[in-house]
Amino acid sequence: QVQLVESGGGLVQAGGFLRLSCVANGIIFSPNDMGWYRQAPGKQRELVATITNIGTTNYADSVKGRFTVSRVDAKNTVYLQMNSLKPEDTAVYYCNACLVGRGCHYWGQGTQVTVSS
Repeated sequence: QVQLVESGGGLVQAGGFLRLSCVANGIIFSPNDMGWYRQAPGKQRELVATITNIGTTNYADSVKGRFTVSRVDAKNTVYLQMNSLKPEDTAVYYCNACLVGRGCHYWGQGTQVTVSS
Protein backbone atom coordinates (compact mmCIF):
# COMPACT_ATOMS: atom_id res chain seq x y z
CA GLN A 1 0.00 0.00 0.00
CA VAL A 2 1.36 3.38 -1.03
CA GLN A 3 1.67 5.92 1.75
CA LEU A 4 3.11 9.43 1.71
CA VAL A 5 4.33 10.53 5.13
CA GLU A 6 5.10 14.19 5.75
CA SER A 7 7.05 15.81 8.56
CA GLY A 8 8.62 19.12 9.47
CA GLY A 9 5.70 21.49 9.93
CA GLY A 10 5.33 23.77 12.92
CA LEU A 11 5.08 27.29 14.23
CA VAL A 12 7.66 29.87 13.18
CA GLN A 13 7.98 33.63 13.27
CA ALA A 14 7.88 35.70 10.10
CA GLY A 15 11.28 35.69 8.45
CA GLY A 16 12.08 32.25 9.79
CA PHE A 17 12.49 28.95 8.00
CA LEU A 18 11.20 25.39 8.00
CA ARG A 19 12.03 22.25 6.05
CA LEU A 20 9.30 19.83 5.11
CA SER A 21 9.99 16.21 4.19
CA CYS A 22 7.80 13.62 2.54
CA VAL A 23 8.71 9.96 2.10
CA ALA A 24 6.81 7.66 -0.23
CA ASN A 25 6.47 4.20 1.30
CA GLY A 26 5.29 1.04 -0.39
CA ILE A 27 6.57 1.78 -3.90
CA ILE A 28 9.03 -0.05 -6.10
CA PHE A 29 9.93 2.56 -8.68
CA SER A 30 10.82 6.15 -7.85
CA PRO A 31 7.92 8.50 -8.51
CA ASN A 32 7.66 10.64 -11.62
CA ASP A 33 6.61 14.11 -10.46
CA MET A 34 6.58 14.92 -6.76
CA GLY A 35 5.51 18.13 -5.18
CA TRP A 36 3.92 20.23 -2.52
CA TYR A 37 0.53 21.90 -2.35
CA ARG A 38 -1.03 23.95 0.41
CA GLN A 39 -4.48 24.88 1.62
CA ALA A 40 -5.21 27.84 3.84
CA PRO A 41 -8.49 28.13 5.78
CA GLY A 42 -11.34 29.07 3.47
CA LYS A 43 -9.20 28.75 0.35
CA GLN A 44 -8.69 26.15 -2.33
CA ARG A 45 -5.66 23.90 -2.40
CA GLU A 46 -2.92 25.46 -4.48
CA LEU A 47 0.35 24.36 -6.01
CA VAL A 48 3.49 25.39 -4.15
CA ALA A 49 6.29 23.58 -5.97
CA THR A 50 6.89 20.46 -8.03
CA ILE A 51 9.93 18.54 -9.22
CA THR A 52 10.12 15.97 -12.02
CA ASN A 53 12.17 12.79 -12.02
CA ILE A 54 14.88 14.62 -13.97
CA GLY A 55 14.98 17.53 -11.55
CA THR A 56 12.94 20.12 -13.40
CA THR A 57 11.24 22.38 -10.90
CA ASN A 58 8.18 24.60 -10.96
CA TYR A 59 7.15 27.13 -8.33
CA ALA A 60 4.16 29.27 -7.55
CA ASP A 61 4.98 32.93 -8.10
CA SER A 62 4.31 33.67 -4.45
CA VAL A 63 7.17 31.43 -3.27
CA LYS A 64 9.78 31.91 -5.97
CA GLY A 65 13.12 32.89 -4.51
CA ARG A 66 12.09 31.79 -1.00
CA PHE A 67 11.23 28.10 -1.31
CA THR A 68 13.31 25.29 -2.79
CA VAL A 69 12.00 21.83 -3.71
CA SER A 70 14.39 18.90 -3.98
CA ARG A 71 14.29 15.12 -3.95
CA VAL A 72 16.45 12.11 -3.13
CA ASP A 73 15.23 9.19 -5.21
CA ALA A 74 17.26 6.65 -3.28
CA LYS A 75 15.08 7.55 -0.30
CA ASN A 76 11.84 8.18 -2.27
CA THR A 77 11.79 11.50 -0.47
CA VAL A 78 10.91 15.04 -1.52
CA TYR A 79 11.82 18.11 0.50
CA LEU A 80 10.60 21.69 0.68
CA GLN A 81 13.00 24.22 2.14
CA MET A 82 11.02 27.30 3.10
CA ASN A 83 12.94 30.49 3.88
CA SER A 84 11.82 34.04 4.62
CA LEU A 85 8.44 32.76 5.69
CA LYS A 86 5.51 35.14 5.72
CA PRO A 87 2.20 34.98 7.61
CA GLU A 88 0.45 34.37 4.29
CA ASP A 89 2.39 31.11 3.98
CA THR A 90 0.29 29.74 6.85
CA ALA A 91 -1.53 26.64 5.59
CA VAL A 92 -1.69 22.88 5.68
CA TYR A 93 0.99 21.61 3.31
CA TYR A 94 0.36 18.40 1.38
CA CYS A 95 2.82 16.18 -0.42
CA ASN A 96 1.79 14.74 -3.79
CA ALA A 97 3.34 12.04 -5.96
CA CYS A 98 2.77 10.75 -9.47
CA LEU A 99 3.66 7.07 -9.60
CA VAL A 100 4.82 5.18 -12.66
CA GLY A 101 1.77 3.80 -14.43
CA ARG A 102 -0.50 4.65 -11.50
CA GLY A 103 -1.39 8.32 -11.76
CA CYS A 104 -1.04 11.38 -9.56
CA HIS A 105 -3.70 10.83 -6.92
CA TYR A 106 -1.33 10.08 -4.08
CA TRP A 107 -1.42 12.55 -1.20
CA GLY A 108 0.06 12.80 2.25
CA GLN A 109 -2.00 13.52 5.33
CA GLY A 110 -0.86 17.15 5.50
CA THR A 111 1.36 19.05 7.87
CA GLN A 112 0.46 22.38 9.45
CA VAL A 113 2.71 25.37 8.89
CA THR A 114 1.91 28.48 10.93
CA VAL A 115 3.84 31.72 10.51
CA SER A 116 3.28 34.36 13.15
CA SER A 117 3.75 38.06 12.47
